[in-house]
Amino acid sequence: MKKLVLLFLTLATLNVMAQDTIVLQPKKQFTLESLFPDSLNLPKLPKLNLDISKINLDLDWKKITKFATVYGAINGGNSLSDRDVFSVTNGLQTETVETPYDYSVIFGVRKISRMGYEPKEAFKTGKENSFSDAATIGKVSGFEYLFEVSYVRQEGETYNNQHHFLRYIDDTYILKGEYLEDGFADIKYFETSQRYRYKVKDFGKGITGFPEELKKGKLSINIGAAQRLSEPYGYDPLEEWQLSNGNLHYTFLALEEGYSVRFDGHGGVEYFDPSGNSVATSTDIWEGVVIPTVLSDYTEKKRNELENTIQHSLILGFDYYYYSKKLWLHSWGNVMPWHYNNGGEFSYHKYNNDEQWYDYSGGLIFGWKFDKHLGVFVEGKYNKYWNREWHDFSLGINYILF
Repeated sequence: MKKLVLLFLTLATLNVMAQDTIVLQPKKQFTLESLFPDSLNLPKLPKLNLDISKINLDLDWKKITKFATVYGAINGGNSLSDRDVFSVTNGLQTETVETPYDYSVIFGVRKISRMGYEPKEAFKTGKENSFSDAATIGKVSGFEYLFEVSYVRQEGETYNNQHHFLRYIDDTYILKGEYLEDGFADIKYFETSQRYRYKVKDFGKGITGFPEELKKGKLSINIGAAQRLSEPYGYDPLEEWQLSNGNLHYTFLALEEGYSVRFDGHGGVEYFDPSGNSVATSTDIWEGVVIPTVLSDYTEKKRNELENTIQHSLILGFDYYYYSKKLWLHSWGNVMPWHYNNGGEFSYHKYNNDEQWYDYSGGLIFGWKFDKHLGVFVEGKYNKYWNREWHDFSLGINYILF
């Protein structure tokens, strides 16, 4: 199993870093004599066998898929209520804006050990907010994975979301490969990481005032390297259109994108889209309604034209876990304080005044049952990569009457 994960992460990293295609021919013997001319008079050395056809991963698919859950679900509900919009441009006119109902179509497969504080579900609907999925370390050591895709419509906007990861947890190291696409947060990247893990023994023993119960928890810290493949976040396509006074030459940009303007010679003006359709009959509508759409479409187009970039970073993290029926605490955090600057045109260093920056993520899951009646909980996670932030949280109180 370790070989499978190591091979996956190695191939993934090589794939995003490679600039040329490397072809390996199986069953071919390579020797130093074949690589160097005889005139060098090299000493006789043992033959180096690079026969990749003899690699045996010894996969146990039954063990890999045991206790995994395959799930699919369709969820839906009403969205924003209908809204009346009034206009008096050509007399009183009323238009009803309708927002279609929200829904999500989700399919996935997961094999992640359930943490002690997580309830056991009869069925997975895809709506569960499993904060612990973002934790660096799971409940048990070994191989775990998640593959989930969803198509979501929310408040009239549609998004394609994906979250996949493979991870292997050992007492001394952590290997992980992850792909995240969150349309609502406008973030998409592929990440691999290799970390050394150190388990802290007798955590909290020398900390004055630290609760005795929490001293029984397990703490580990880790350090390693991370590689991320993504679009060049920080790039601003509108920068080249800014004037010296800081304003934006938006009308000229729109004309370059195919829009046109027609003056009637009597102070009237009409604006047309690239297809020749009238989109505005006044400057106010042009600037307030059409231009924001022009800028949004232009920005998205320019971003999609760029190739993905790879970012190499130093990563440090920790994970703490304690669980009992009355009290539980699970917390984790990761920080990338240093990033390799390759001097590329779209390096994020360029958008940060050629300085380093901090990318970080973390989570907290806390629950405390004071007695048979009263209990409180706090759950949440937060991420900040480049100039993107996304987070979720939940907190509350329960009181059982009997």
